[in-house]
Amino acid sequence: MTSPLPPYVAAHTPTGLLVGGEWRPATGGGTFPVADPATTDVLFEVADATPEDGLAALDAAHRAFPAWREVPPRTRSDVLRAVFDAMVARAEDLAALVTAEGGKPLAESRAEVQYAAEFVRWYSEQAVRLDGLTRRAPAGTHHQLVLRRPVGPALLITPWNFPIAMITRKVAPALAAGCSVVIKPAQLTPLTTAYFAEIVRAELDARDLPAGIVNVLPTSSSRALTEPVIADPRLRKLSFTGSTEVGRTLLRQAADGVLRTSMELGGNAPFLVFEDADLEAAVEGAVAAKMRNAGQTCVAANRFLVQESVAPEFADRLTAAFDRLVMGPGTAPDVAVGPLIEKAAVDRVEELVTAAADDGARVRTGGERPGRRGYFYPPTVLDRVPEDARAVREEIFGPVAPVVTFGDETDALRLANGTEYGLVAYAYTRDVGRVMRLAEGVEAGMLGINRGMVSDASAPFGGVKSSGIGREGGEAGIEEYLEPVYVAL
Repeated sequence: MTSPLPPYVAAHTPTGLLVGGEWRPATGGGTFPVADPATTDVLFEVADATPEDGLAALDAAHRAFPAWREVPPRTRSDVLRAVFDAMVARAEDLAALVTAEGGKPLAESRAEVQYAAEFVRWYSEQAVRLDGLTRRAPAGTHHQLVLRRPVGPALLITPWNFPIAMITRKVAPALAAGCSVVIKPAQLTPLTTAYFAEIVRAELDARDLPAGIVNVLPTSSSRALTEPVIADPRLRKLSFTGSTEVGRTLLRQAADGVLRTSMELGGNAPFLVFEDADLEAAVEGAVAAKMRNAGQTCVAANRFLVQESVAPEFADRLTAAFDRLVMGPGTAPDVAVGPLIEKAAVDRVEELVTAAADDGARVRTGGERPGRRGYFYPPTVLDRVPEDARAVREEIFGPVAPVVTFGDETDALRLANGTEYGLVAYAYTRDVGRVMRLAEGVEAGMLGINRGMVSDASAPFGGVKSSGIGREGGEAGIEEYLEPVYVAL
């Protein structure tokens, strides 16, 4: 096996299961490989958790929960603050892992680590602000006391595309609320999760807090592992980030136990450019919204809906901007676009581009798989794209920007809302009245106005329609791990 990781990071990255406060092999000793998508070289063999391991981890979380929920909020806050400080101190180690197993450029990995740490800091502050309510009943017959208590052990299932940020966005509010957790990281990117979990384990152990508050189960058989855990009545919360298809399956499984669920699912984000937009700013925002992690994000701009009068100029400018992007391994200098995560991802992106060209779209740049090692696909701009092309209707999850034209604002809203998804939308316009109409009319949980990034640890993140249930981040994020209890006095 080869490794592009610094020796210290490689030596201190756990490759086992974290169950009950201890790293150990999987039952039966099974492992699976984790590869670098830029080279296809294997980085590590990681323990392959079994259903038995899943139930053992849930048992550990269940046993730890009563003691953890009784830990003073200030102590929980201090633990999270110490984890934040440790993440900042080890930011380069974490970024190296993100790039090694996920492929994104180091600059993006460093930004992800900073973003991830902000969730830990934010919820360290929220842990001591879990306010309740007391008031006199309207009838005047009694007083109402509303308390909020942790829901219980939680199963957290995270995706591969942001292997540290998606973990902290779930773990931090869960721990702040007083919940214990079982984490099932993505098969493709479990290493960053393991490194982060060891930071948390060490901080808990240093304070003699219960073992089993945080458990980690990498596996190559996700459904086989999670089904018995979800069916176990000791589990009280399920949080998932991933595809809508898998989310629907998990919701059906969670229904039998009437679990609290939060789902951050697929997207098909429209990027609206109106004729009064600052086109230079719009192109800059388009590159940011489309090309982060080579387009492999749920909030990536998927459809570029541009008013007819400015569409040719916008397409020209976007093409020139894409041509300036350097593609290569994430560790190489000046690289802005890394590899896709696996061969199947490249195959699918290539298929969507070919289908769009067959439907009459014009390939302005890119559009051909490079003859090089690794899972690369070049930044690609398509214009003259029919609105019913697959690249418009489906989530691309790759570095492809299809440009579709619209006539007026009504037409723009029709196109923007013409999908089952509603996670995020972006719009560029100088018209304040239009901004308010878009805020009311666009069917999405988040809207970026004249900016290509919306995510912030202090703001609610989530969608509508088939893009999910619940919110992560902000004050809303911790509510997902709390339940109100009403006492009539």
